[in-house]
Parts: sequence; C-alpha cells; structure tokens
Amino acid sequence: MTFGHRAVPIVLLILLLDAIGFGIVLPVLPSLIVHLAHVTVAEATRIAGFMLVAYAGMQFLAGPIIGNIGDRFGRRPVLLACVVAFTIDYGLMAAAPTIGWLFLGRMIAGIAGASYGPANAVLADVTRPEERAKVFGLMGAAFGGGFILGPAIGGLIASFGTRAPFIAAASLAAINSVWVLVALPETLKKEDRRHFEWKRANPFGTFGPLLHAPEAAPLLLAAFLWQVAHSVYPSTWAFWAELRFEWTPAQIGASLAAAGLSMAVAQALVTGPAVARYGERKCVIIGMLVGGTSFALYSFVDAGWLVYPIIIFSALQGLVYPSLNALLSRMTDSSNQGALQGGMASIGSIAAIVGPLAMTQTLAIGAERGTTGAAFLLAALLVGLAMTVVYFGVLRRVRVPEPEPSS
Repeated sequence: MTFGHRAVPIVLLILLLDAIGFGIVLPVLPSLIVHLAHVTVAEATRIAGFMLVAYAGMQFLAGPIIGNIGDRFGRRPVLLACVVAFTIDYGLMAAAPTIGWLFLGRMIAGIAGASYGPANAVLADVTRPEERAKVFGLMGAAFGGGFILGPAIGGLIASFGTRAPFIAAASLAAINSVWVLVALPETLKKEDRRHFEWKRANPFGTFGPLLHAPEAAPLLLAAFLWQVAHSVYPSTWAFWAELRFEWTPAQIGASLAAAGLSMAVAQALVTGPAVARYGERKCVIIGMLVGGTSFALYSFVDAGWLVYPIIIFSALQGLVYPSLNALLSRMTDSSNQGALQGGMASIGSIAAIVGPLAMTQTLAIGAERGTTGAAFLLAALLVGLAMTVVYFGVLRRVRVPEPEPSS
C-alpha cells in the first residue's frame, strides 16, 4: 500500500525502533536485578513485578495528559520528548548503581510509553478514515516486528555483559530522537489545536465509557481475565526460563523471538480465515482452549526443547482478542462504539497493572516452595474463568448477531 503522507513511514519506524529497544533488555533483566539487589532469581522476580507496576501505573496516569498536550502543542514536540525520555531511561538503566535507579528508569519509561497515543494521532491526522484500519494494522506490525527482533538482538548482545543491551537500547532511542527532530513534520494544524484542560486529562475518566455498555459487561470481564492471564508472558518469561531451565540470556532471547514470530505468523495467516470459517464465538473458545492448555503445559514442562513445540501450538491463542473485540462490537449499538473502545482501553490499563504484579509474585512464591510453574497455573485458571464467563454469561444467555461462518 502507499503511505500517502511522509509522516506515516517515519512514525512506523519510530515505533519499530522503540519496540526493538524495549525487547533488547528483556533477556538480561533478571541478571541485572540479581546483581544490583543482591538477591536470588526468585526474589528478583518479585522486584521485577513492582517495577512493571511502576511502569504501567505511570503510563496509565500519563497517557491522557500526554494526549491532551499533543492536542495543544502538536504531535511532533510530544513524540520528540517521549523518545528523548526513552534515551534517558535506558541510559539510567545502563549505568544504574542501585535498584532504585532501575525503578526511576522504569517510571520515566512509563511516561514515555504513553507516546502510543500521539503516534496514533499522527496517523489519524494524515490518513483518510477509510485507510486508517490498514495504517493502524501496520502500526501493530511494527510493534510485533520490534518484539521479534529486540529479544533476539538482546540475547546476542548480552555476551558483552548485562549492561550492553541497555547501552544498545539507549543508542537506538538516541537515533530515534534525531530521526524525529530531523524528519518528522508537524501534522496537527494550528487552527485545529485546543487549550489544555485538566478535566480531559483525568485518567480515571476513561472508566466512564464502561457505564455505556452494560450489555457487554460479561465479555468485558472475560477480556479483563484474559489480559491478566496473558500478562504472564512479558512479566515472568525470562525469570521462569532461568529458574526452570537455567537458560542464558541468549536462549531466553531466542525463545522470546520464536514466540513473537509464531504469533505474528498466526495473526497474518490463520486469524482471518479461521474467523471467516468458524465464526467469532467459536474462535474465542478455540483460542482460549489453546491458551489455557498452553499455560498448563508450560507449568509442567521439564525439558527446555519442549518449550518450542508449545510456543508454536500456543500461537492460536491469537484468535481470542480480535474475536472478543468483534463480538463486543456486535453487542453494542453504533452510538456506543466509541464508549466500548474506551472501556476496552480502561480494562487494558488496569490489567497491565494487576496482571504483572499477580504473576510475578505467584512465580516468586512458587519458586521459593519448589514449584516454578505456579504463575502459569494461575494463568490457566484465569483463562478457565474467562471461558466460563463467555459461555454461561454471554453465549448461553445473549443472542449475538454474527454472520454465518463460511464453508
């Protein structure tokens, strides 16, 4: 497809580099926390959980504020400030003398991570409404590509030391800053800018839309349970792999890259045809069955090489979120679609805080008692609850309009 406006490929590259920078540091995070805090890997898992809460909490609070600043002063200065903040964050983490510096870096990264909204706004500014879905799809592909490349690169760079991936991430963010400064045009016209209003920047106001979609409440609950369960991957994978298999950062990076690649292939080649053939309701159940089974398998697997077949199998859980979102949109009338999406964003924000905390603490408690699979067992249980809510709370009680599956 043609990009139409030169800002589109620039923003996509910015997001790709950001995602690579984030993924680079994942394989070595356990080792760095262990080194700085002088703790065991299990204890480091607990610390990482609170770091993730700090990140997600700052992102939740900063998101609406940054979005409103972008509406007042333009997209370019906001994106530039966020990318510079990422550079500072990774620089702090590369040089951090104590664990407190890591927390400070993660809080800065949480604020900078709210750049997703202004990036979305840039793309909305310069594309026609009928083209936005495709462009936003490319945005997802940029993130996905970064999360495939980042861990793989980070695992390899880790051979130069636990600080090396953070230095590489800081260098990428610095390059990104120059790229934004030199190449990104301002896309918000001066006549379209508005004054900053604190009432619009209230992060807790994002929960208001949930009140406008009461019919969708059971599915919204299922979506929350699913997202909390799914947080077991980014929050515990590196720690679990080190505790369970004593994997090196290179092995952790390779497994994360394989997981990202499998999910990307499934999203590109399987999700669309599966929904067309079986329908959204069946795809939600199929995806959750695969996800719950995968979590259970991870909790019991005892050989590192067996992780890779599970990774390939688990890619089908990618059916869940798009199918859930489509079902929710069918249950909500056209005047409340915006409220529905706002509610989904609110649920995602809370899941990003609750999930990592629950999963890391569960992994740590289980590891201290000799059960390293406890976090994945919790994830499997949450998926079981989500399936129960979907089946009895929605599919058995509510007739959901849905096109007939194709043969």
